Amino acid sequence: MQVRSFVLVGLLGAALAAGGPAAARPLKRPAPAPVVAVAPQYDTTHVYVAPEDVDRFVASFLATFGGASTRQVVATVTPTPSSTTSQLLQTPVGTVSLFGFKTPIPYPFGAERTGYLVTDLDAAIKEARKAGADVLVAPFPDPIGRDAVIQWPGGVNTQLYWHTTKPSYAPFETVPENRVYVSPDRADAFVKSFLRFSRGKVVSDNRKAPGAAIGRPNDEIRRIYIESAFGKMTVFVSDGHLPFPFGRELTGYEVKDLAATLDKAKTAGATLLVPPVALDDRQSAIVQFPGGYIAEIHAMVAK
Repeated sequence: MQVRSFVLVGLLGAALAAGGPAAARPLKRPAPAPVVAVAPQYDTTHVYVAPEDVDRFVASFLATFGGASTRQVVATVTPTPSSTTSQLLQTPVGTVSLFGFKTPIPYPFGAERTGYLVTDLDAAIKEARKAGADVLVAPFPDPIGRDAVIQWPGGVNTQLYWHTTKPSYAPFETVPENRVYVSPDRADAFVKSFLRFSRGKVVSDNRKAPGAAIGRPNDEIRRIYIESAFGKMTVFVSDGHLPFPFGRELTGYEVKDLAATLDKAKTAGATLLVPPVALDDRQSAIVQFPGGYIAEIHAMVAK
């Protein structure tokens, strides 16, 4: 047995010296996946209102949060024929891509909740597919760049976009949160998929969070906080028994003074749907702006 071992060692040494298959070669590590996110201020909530409500919504939203609107244009922002007014509302606490369609809205537009700016749309699509997302709308050109719509496990739709001319927006004073509702069956798959794509992290996964966050004060729910270069996300995992308007709000806006902000909103024509409620980490309320857009507004509680 000892002789045989010496023979094997000798053969292995000869193979190495000859540069054969067993020769030592540097291992090729897989190239790191590209980071396609840009920054939270390029995460926009997609808001669709009737054309006759556009101006009222703009006035109310900006009076509530401050900021300004870009010039309104009329454009085709879908891959099939359509026409909509389009403008960007930029505030210190969040950005809205506002659409007032003059034609019927082509499917599946209107169901995507958020638009994420990416560094490279083709690379982003490739990474989204690797992460388990479906591409609902393949990349298409728009007047200022390219877009696509993807769907994460659990049925959450997101638009990815890229601009021909690189935009430059001021950072937020407070980063808004994308509020996502998923079922227990798909929650883990959604989180895994989004984290792989975004290179983000789970900040908190509370399986006994107060149900008052979704209008059920006598229950406990699972609530997951995620942060990434795309911004913040709150994932609510429930059985889907949601009283109105929970599940309809797309974004949560963090403000310093909740009472003062709600007063501004009501003065500007918004309706308070859910009065402030104390949760474990915040005071939270839900409002509806002219045109129908529903949003959560909160102030964090010092710990």
